[in-house]
Amino acid sequence: MKKMSFLLFALCTSVAAFAQTWNVDKAHAKVGFTVTHLAISEVDGSFKKFDAKITSSKEDFSDAVFEFSADIKSVSTDNDGRDGHLQKPDMFDSEKFPTLTFKSTGITKVADKKYKLTGDLTIKGVTKSVTLDLLHMGSTVNQRSGKKIAGFKASGYVKRTDFGVGNMPSMMVSEDIELRASGEFVAQ
Repeated sequence: MKKMSFLLFALCTSVAAFAQTWNVDKAHAKVGFTVTHLAISEVDGSFKKFDAKITSSKEDFSDAVFEFSADIKSVSTDNDGRDGHLQKPDMFDSEKFPTLTFKSTGITKVADKKYKLTGDLTIKGVTKSVTLDLLHMGSTVNQRSGKKIAGFKASGYVKRTDFGVGNMPSMMVSEDIELRASGEFVAQ
């Protein structure tokens, strides 16, 4: 029995040893969203402070786990009045809920370098499962650092009211919010 336990422990440890962690290169990354205003125009926003990492043991990232967090107080729509309103309790309520998070729970390869990434998105203390389109833009070696890097782009839609964000009618601000993130990740 002791031999079996030791072998199981050794197997689990060796599998974990092959997992590679990739940290986001914030100088080459962005996280944003788009809402429709009055059903006739779009307003873009972004998070200026965020963090992300990937853990994967396969070169094609088909087993990857993505983790992301953003500082709600760093949201910017290039309009001070609107940005201030986004901090209030009827919107993101940044005093009570300062962080938005996402952690993937599954990844499915749908074509060469294209995936469906499912995970738990938490906004204002509400967690919902969402599925994003994920594109592996490619992998290479950074000539300056000598480190492996990989690029990804993710996009999808969520309903703002599912997370308690905004109580205005959908004709004023769209119910569906487009999410977009792209960036380079550096192997650790």
